[in-house]
Amino acid sequence: MRTDVSFLSHGTRLAAWHWSGEGDALTSTGGRPCVVMAHGFGATKDAGLEPFAERFAAAGADVLMFDYRGFGTSEGFERQVVDHRRHREDYVAAVAHARTLEGVDPDRIVLWGSSYSGGHVVAVAGGDPRIAGVVSQGAAMDGLGAVLQIVSYAGLLHLLKLSAHALRDAVGHLLRRPPRLMPIVGPPGSVAAITSADGESGYRTIMGPTFRNEMPGRCVLPIMTNRPVTHAKRLHMPLMLVLASQDSIAPPSAVERVGRLARGPVTIERLDVGHFDIYVGEPFETSVAAQVEFLRTL
Repeated sequence: MRTDVSFLSHGTRLAAWHWSGEGDALTSTGGRPCVVMAHGFGATKDAGLEPFAERFAAAGADVLMFDYRGFGTSEGFERQVVDHRRHREDYVAAVAHARTLEGVDPDRIVLWGSSYSGGHVVAVAGGDPRIAGVVSQGAAMDGLGAVLQIVSYAGLLHLLKLSAHALRDAVGHLLRRPPRLMPIVGPPGSVAAITSADGESGYRTIMGPTFRNEMPGRCVLPIMTNRPVTHAKRLHMPLMLVLASQDSIAPPSAVERVGRLARGPVTIERLDVGHFDIYVGEPFETSVAAQVEFLRTL
């Protein structure tokens, strides 16, 4: 059963959902494992993640799923700031809270991420050797590669327009002016962070009622510096990578590289699908079944 909980990250209260694991199939002498989850680029916890959490809880694991600062039902201002550095800090706070949950083994915390957060969990686990395992699906592992992918499907002119919008907002922010907002996702050719052919339809498939399709333009600037692949060599815990081979947003080659560089056991589930297909239908069923089996090995 899902319950509403909250915890603090850098003085800001984050809204979260908690599921207690059912049965004792995954319970050890130390308690149950707990999967800590958050969403991807500009997304909220009500955007297609609940089916994963329900399967994990049914298998016997607790789940803690949260919204980042300034997103969804979490507190925090300024709103809608997509920044991998802040998101990683929120993951660290969520892990600390998960370790205090009744019945949870503090040494069996599993980080779970998808898309942008699929990279966050690699970076956070790289800094916390107590993490028991990592599940990363359709992950954005290399911001530089993602920017090059934007150029490949939208062209250099589009990247220049995005950069100009971002710089204007960054200067305005320094001058304490209101943010210059831009869409998170839009149709091909529009000035939005994501304009791939499957971007709008993919977001419509999964986004929940708290999603807002806007962010300050300056949030485009840190994307290139978000390179979770550089943390891969610090991973000694088991790692599961769900790779969407037709991904047009997060380059699969960077996911493969993380798998090669990680120092612990690596499981790769390769699916011949696009970035958003892994949340629904048969790809979801295949992926989540493999993820549950991974949890049973930890």
